[in-house]
Amino acid sequence: MEFGIGLPISDPARLLDWARAAEASGFDTLALLDRLAFDNPEPLTALAVLAGATTRIRLQTEVLLGPLRSTALLAKQVATLHRMSGGRFVLGIGVGGREDDHVAAGTPIGRRGRLLDEQLSALRAIWRGDPYRATVIGPGLEAAPAILIGGFAPAALRRVAAFADGFICAAPASWAGGLVSTVREQWAEAGRAGAPRIVCQVNVAVGDAGTVERARRAVADYYAFTGRSEWGAPLTEPARIAEAVAEYRALGADEVVLYCYGDDPAQVEALAAIVR
Repeated sequence: MEFGIGLPISDPARLLDWARAAEASGFDTLALLDRLAFDNPEPLTALAVLAGATTRIRLQTEVLLGPLRSTALLAKQVATLHRMSGGRFVLGIGVGGREDDHVAAGTPIGRRGRLLDEQLSALRAIWRGDPYRATVIGPGLEAAPAILIGGFAPAALRRVAAFADGFICAAPASWAGGLVSTVREQWAEAGRAGAPRIVCQVNVAVGDAGTVERARRAVADYYAFTGRSEWGAPLTEPARIAEAVAEYRALGADEVVLYCYGDDPAQVEALAAIVR
């Protein structure tokens, strides 16, 4: 099983330190979330900077909110990042459930699922070199980036077999199993070869009391829209983090991404010691 680091969003200037530490510690992926109406770095821009500071580690959005973006421009941005990073980019994508993001982008939240379905089909075609609205959009790609679908709703799960290479499961292991099983069943029913890639997420914070408290506050702020104060609370005990990793391993996850909302990059080395 592989491991990734989900990057904190509170201090974009320090992400270079995180990226270098993650690559040096043997992590496989750098992941970055996406919001529009929030104080976070734009993920494609940030990951492009981190691509230049690293040589091996994958660069992944978890998840980029596709309907907020122009399809043609998104295809071009992704192709550019994938090509210039030496094929290291993975497009994790979803619809986005926060109304303020869609209001800011001017997209109808009630149509976000249909917009994403149309977008996913178009992205594949554009990367193949097919014309989009009678125009070919480069840069050309020898191999398209992998696409992972993130979400919880039945429609999101169905998109995996229809459009993608795998599934991003941002659910606790206690109820991730049903989601993963559904994705695998639908994959088989669709006649897809092989198996979908399964990437699971867990929020974590390790280190001194200040680091952990800042992480708790950051998670609470990010999930405040749910009205549930403990939603997404990070795991802070090494034994509990190791236990969660073992639970995801038992589900057959291909990768676990450890999301860090605390701002201290020393967590990278500590987390590597826990999961390796």
